[in-house]
Amino acid sequence: MARGRAELAGGGANQARVFDIVRRAPDGVSRIEIAAQTDVSAQTVSTITRRLIDAGLVREGDRVAAGPGKPRTRLHLVPDARYAVGIHLDPARITYSLVDLLGRVIARHATATPSGQAPDAVEESMIASTDALLESCGADRQRLIGIGVAAPGPVDVDRGIVNRPPLLPGWDNVPLSDVLAERFGLPVLLEKDVTSATVGELWAGTQDVDDDVAVLYLGAGVGLGVALDRTALRGATSNFGDIGHLKVAADGPPCSCGQRGCLGVRISPAHLLGLAPGQDPVPGDHAGIAAAFAALCERAPGDPAIGALLDGAADDIAEAVTFVINMFDVTMVVMSGPLWAPLNTHALARIRDRVQRSAALVVPHPVTIGDSVLGPDAAAVGAGCQVLERAFSGASPSPFATRALAP
Repeated sequence: MARGRAELAGGGANQARVFDIVRRAPDGVSRIEIAAQTDVSAQTVSTITRRLIDAGLVREGDRVAAGPGKPRTRLHLVPDARYAVGIHLDPARITYSLVDLLGRVIARHATATPSGQAPDAVEESMIASTDALLESCGADRQRLIGIGVAAPGPVDVDRGIVNRPPLLPGWDNVPLSDVLAERFGLPVLLEKDVTSATVGELWAGTQDVDDDVAVLYLGAGVGLGVALDRTALRGATSNFGDIGHLKVAADGPPCSCGQRGCLGVRISPAHLLGLAPGQDPVPGDHAGIAAAFAALCERAPGDPAIGALLDGAADDIAEAVTFVINMFDVTMVVMSGPLWAPLNTHALARIRDRVQRSAALVVPHPVTIGDSVLGPDAAAVGAGCQVLERAFSGASPSPFATRALAP
């Protein structure tokens, strides 16, 4: 790699900050404005922006008068200069997204997760679906930075291994990143699904996401993502956020940990379906459970018994949200995940009310509790956004940065 390209790929924190300011300025931003928003000198800003322009990531726009002095040239992001693929491996379905530099979804695809198949067969299905995603929109593969994969934990992110997630039997130390990297010739980043969803809210969310935010993620299981000062918490092994064993009640069905009252069991769709009056037997597969739960939520407005059942789930979630707010002192909580989507209409207002009225809430500031703008695809979109984040984070040179910043 040429020296100039190497320096660009390892441009450091200043380059990351400059790029982020341009990326977040929908109407463009001048070099002088960038310098004013940072402690970076005007000369350094000029050098960095020239590198970004040469790489095709940023373009110069019109010159705009802004008070005394000569007009300033505004800089704009080139959103389609680079892309990333995000894949969410969930026990019920696998979702694929192609995102641009703004985190906007250019194309998406989803399939049911093959039930009972060995990991290598699922991997082949993932490869075929990723190819289909790229073909469907005619994406220029030369502009692809890499692939991000969001998977249920535990995961070994350093080695790209899915490591025995409880709801994916047979996935024992599966080197998923290596398989995809070999097939596509691209760097692959594996992350825990709730961490990906959190990064997606920060990078691609169209709402104003606070710097200190928690994401409560309801999928086949329940997970927690937290970002403080816009940095997602990952923990020592990047397996942060297992909140399923948080005790939210004194009773409930027995959990695998030996307790009763665990959040993950009490609000699990399978458990709620089993309690619902007039409900057919609970399906034996994750996709069937998800479909039956969505149908159950649709019945709630006209069925008081089902409404009361979902109210109880909302109350349990509110207990967990209150705990999270107190623990991490966040100012925003985002509800997310594929199994939150059917529940949100019934539960969101009740959760807000319960949290705000809770005597256990001790933080001295208001807290916004809202719905994810990314919907059930949050983890897939976030997986792609994590590739972009890694490429432009300002850390030491990475294969993502090399591809992203090469002219």
